[in-house]
Amino acid sequence: MKESNGWAEGSPEPASASVPQPATEPNGAGEHGRVDAPGTVPTAPDSTEATDSTDGAEPAGVADTADTADTIGEPEDGTAAPSVVDGTAAGSAADGLGAEPVAVSTDRELPQLRGDADLACALEALLLVVDSPASEESLAGALEQPVDRVTELLRTMAEDLRDRGSGIDLRRVGEGWRFFTRDTYAPFVEKLLLDGQRSKLTRAALETLAVIAYRQPVTRSRVAAVRGVNVDGVIRTLLARGLIEESGTDPETGGTLYVTTELFLERLGLSSLNDLPPIAPLLPEVDSIDDI
Repeated sequence: MKESNGWAEGSPEPASASVPQPATEPNGAGEHGRVDAPGTVPTAPDSTEATDSTDGAEPAGVADTADTADTIGEPEDGTAAPSVVDGTAAGSAADGLGAEPVAVSTDRELPQLRGDADLACALEALLLVVDSPASEESLAGALEQPVDRVTELLRTMAEDLRDRGSGIDLRRVGEGWRFFTRDTYAPFVEKLLLDGQRSKLTRAALETLAVIAYRQPVTRSRVAAVRGVNVDGVIRTLLARGLIEESGTDPETGGTLYVTTELFLERLGLSSLNDLPPIAPLLPEVDSIDDI
């Protein structure tokens, strides 16, 4: 059988055997799914459509910004993306992020204190749990009330407890307020809690504590000079009891300075060091201790 060009004679020639036409596909054809017809010669864009030719030719009258936004803003999976033209979606997302911390509040809503009676009850609850005298400022901050109002009500509460002979006494000690048991009923408290457990301070400890109270801040060496004996062990005892504490160093000698604590005032029932009784006649005058 005679063959021509590799095909059997008489067989229909496939369409691909035809001479291809010089057709050119624009850069944007694959993007928009449009292919120019074979044999069509693309015309050069004029000056007004120069920009369109780079993104794929579009018929006149169609805005390029819409296609550009659709092409850039739409993900490959087909999910619609938020519009970047009018800013609505972006603004909503920003507003949502900014409002989230405000919507979630960690503060617990406090009960309303409608009068002095409610405020007095709240003060009683706070004073019952504190382990040291609470200042007017701290109590007012916890109750979100003016300091002047809290101070006035504390004084009223103290007078009321005293006038009706309550077993509880409200006193201002140091820089704050705290509940105490009435002195009249102290023996019963001691019988319940302190029998066999109370350890009294020795005479040496009381004398050392008196020197520190009247001369504070004072160094260990000056206390020893006043008492005429070594006070190292007594100082350690007073520190362990929480009756004195360190308060810096003496600029001249470099020795540690000691002062009394608020616990010292509480144990003596004093509001401040100014309430201490006059110095004992056998103890050297305060000013003369500097010369020792």
